[in-house]
Amino acid sequence: LIGIDLLGDTEWEAPKQYGLRCTMGNSFGAIPKGFNRVDQHDKLVADGMAMIAKAASAGVQKMVVFSGNRGGMSDGEGIANCVTGLERLMPTAVQHGVVLCMEMLNSKIDHKDYHADHTAWAVEVAKGVNSPCFRLLYDIYHMQVMEGDVIATIKANLPWIAHFHTAGVPGRNEIDGGQELNYRGIAEFIAGTGYQGVVAHEFLPKREGMKSLKEAVEVCTV
Repeated sequence: LIGIDLLGDTEWEAPKQYGLRCTMGNSFGAIPKGFNRVDQHDKLVADGMAMIAKAASAGVQKMVVFSGNRGGMSDGEGIANCVTGLERLMPTAVQHGVVLCMEMLNSKIDHKDYHADHTAWAVEVAKGVNSPCFRLLYDIYHMQVMEGDVIATIKANLPWIAHFHTAGVPGRNEIDGGQELNYRGIAEFIAGTGYQGVVAHEFLPKREGMKSLKEAVEVCTV
């Protein structure tokens, strides 16, 4: 265990007293109103520039960003708008060595109408931005809900993926044998690719949390 994901800027120093670090900073934008909306770009860019510099000074190397909800927008327009907005932040991200990671979320259960709800869509955004400081956060739970075929999808798109989240399907609970994903097999595949990034556990435990976390770490230690 090296750290904890999705801490806000006021929390970034807290893990250090335990020999840990923040492995993914929380977003400077909201899930529903993201980079697919041109009218959000000026605020997102201004907030992003400030937060990227602050993250770098705190040793936070990655920050999550969101596409925003569709609101009737076409996939093509959403991709183009995200690329336009994110490109404005890349000089600052590169300067400070902070990677912005767009998270794919399911629009079926947890985040209705979210635009980046399929890997292929998010990969097109990454290709358009075309920067080492923009990558994807592949949430295994969310993508199993939306598209399945987890290992093959990771294999096909690994160059664009910089971070993983786990949770059991259905329910977003423990990643044990009581749900449909074979997390040991997934972990063995990811490890076999030579991936050097983080796999973060983001499930909602049904039982005692530390026991569930210990089991999750054991499942994914391959």
